Amino acid sequence: MFFILMILFSVAMTAIGRDYAPARWIAAVQILLVFLSIWIYRRRVLEDRLYAMEISSVIHRDIDIRDADLSYFNLPMMVIRLGSGQILWANEAFYETTGKRCGVFEKSITDLLPGFKLNWLYENHKEAPAGVTLKDRSFIVSGRVIHNKKSQAMAVLYFVDVTELMELRNKYRESRPVVCILLIDNYEECMKNLTDSQKSEVLAVVDKKVAEWASPLEGVFRKYDRDKHIIVFEERKMELITERRFSLLEDVRAVHGAPGVPVTMSLGIGKDAETLAEGFSFAQLAIDMALSRGGDRAVIKNRLHFEFYGGHSKEIEKRTKVKSRVMADSLSRLIQDSSRIFIMGHSNADIDCIGAMSGIMCIARKLKKEAGIVICREECAAKNLIGRMRESPEYKDVFTDDQDALVWADVHTLLVVVDCNRPSMVESRSLLEAVNRVAVIDHHRIGDDCIKSAALDFHEPYASSACELVCELVQNICRQEDILLIEAEAMLGGIFLDTKNFTINTGIRTFEAAAFLRRIGADTVEIKKLFQNDYHSSMAKHKLISSTCIVRRNMAIAVAEYEVSRTIAAQVADALLEIEGTEASFVIVPDGVLTVFSARSLGSVNVHAICEKLGGGGHQSVAGVQLENITPEKALNLLSDAIEDYCLENGIT
Repeated sequence: MFFILMILFSVAMTAIGRDYAPARWIAAVQILLVFLSIWIYRRRVLEDRLYAMEISSVIHRDIDIRDADLSYFNLPMMVIRLGSGQILWANEAFYETTGKRCGVFEKSITDLLPGFKLNWLYENHKEAPAGVTLKDRSFIVSGRVIHNKKSQAMAVLYFVDVTELMELRNKYRESRPVVCILLIDNYEECMKNLTDSQKSEVLAVVDKKVAEWASPLEGVFRKYDRDKHIIVFEERKMELITERRFSLLEDVRAVHGAPGVPVTMSLGIGKDAETLAEGFSFAQLAIDMALSRGGDRAVIKNRLHFEFYGGHSKEIEKRTKVKSRVMADSLSRLIQDSSRIFIMGHSNADIDCIGAMSGIMCIARKLKKEAGIVICREECAAKNLIGRMRESPEYKDVFTDDQDALVWADVHTLLVVVDCNRPSMVESRSLLEAVNRVAVIDHHRIGDDCIKSAALDFHEPYASSACELVCELVQNICRQEDILLIEAEAMLGGIFLDTKNFTINTGIRTFEAAAFLRRIGADTVEIKKLFQNDYHSSMAKHKLISSTCIVRRNMAIAVAEYEVSRTIAAQVADALLEIEGTEASFVIVPDGVLTVFSARSLGSVNVHAICEKLGGGGHQSVAGVQLENITPEKALNLLSDAIEDYCLENGIT
């Protein structure tokens, strides 16, 4: 058709320009070129056909199979040229499967199977990594490379029909059981000071909403405790509840128990399990993860990771002094049964981290156990505090690096990790992996990569800081005279840091811990000096603030193209919240090969949910991220996408 049109066009040019000599010559040359192209094309097609015939004979001779047997074999087969993917030969079964016979040899395999790759043949794999679909039938493709006498590479492909197998696999996956545990996570707070009839009314409303939400799942639904339900349904219904973004959380939140206290619920879902028992175990892990993050959310646990939904309510303090006392007793026994104690926090330790480590040092000294603080890089956010601590005789030889700690550690060594629960964030991962006995004391929300199998896990996301938790342990183990002044000031400084001078994340226990440290003699003026910056850092701070831009009317973002300390980045993030109308702030700064995010919020924006999309973590109002080998500009684009996703998920315009 192309050549016919070209000839017609040339004839038309001749007719139009018959009175103009140059036009006639141009038309004649054009006709000549068209016929030359036709001759070249036909010669090329003839060569390809002769080549295909030669290939067919080579295949029959080399494989030693009769032509009739190979052509009418019931398995679809073809031979292709590897360089171009051109189809050289195919059998009757392939023609019947594709419904195409004419012009097959002029086509490439990608014409019949768009997107089909041949690189697996070069890598000597026997099967294509992905299946193909032909006329609503599913096939897996196997093959091998062969060579003819001219050393031109070819490949034989075999198409195995697995349609019924794929249907059975999909049916099996869709029918696998999913276990969902539903828990009223603030039951005690909601039922406080209510009469029995009022409690029954509240629970009846909640039960009705849960039953209505569970009805479309067509599963087994039972209430097995005053505040717990369980649903077992098929995996095919998972899309139904994820599309609704777990609307049950908002429906239940509309119910109020005690005056001013809305009912909040957490969902733990276990899927991708081999047995019902394993699915129930996954669901329990998911509900524990939801509660560790403050409740009012849904968590899905499969065989590989966690997925998180919801989490819009503020955390409610649920800690008791009983738990602190139990944890203090357990920690005392662990320390007494250990030959040596090492204390470690997160990399680039801040004042909260160092303060918490000093509290554990006080406990170890009280129990007459040798202890050391592992700091691999003293150029950290708390270098002023470390300098002051070194002036004390008790801390003269306390600080060590991870290499020395690895040499001194033995099977009875205890490693206490404070202010961190992720192996990737600790000061020395090699030390964490080398020590058999580990105790974790932290207030950050747990991620799916948290430290596993700890001998003691004192994790309280409702606490303001790690220093607050350690202070409660110290009160249960030590007397006031056992605590050094520098230790009291370090712990109070940590509380000051994470609460932003008692403005966020504060509860009754926060002020009780601060009052205890103040009675020991902690001087707030001396603590204020720990947060002072030198002249150059102060100028860098103000320069970074001046680069701020406002997005979505209430989020401030500052990006530094030059290296800025993490301490300055955190201070700038705090300072940006002082801008009128700002609800959340993000600061992005390069730090060596890392790009560091510091995020802050006044509570209405969950910066933890935003940072978690980038692989970070923290709290609803304080969070952060560390990304390797990425420019600040690229980091800003990733942050913008994460903010847009967060706003879309939560219906924020």
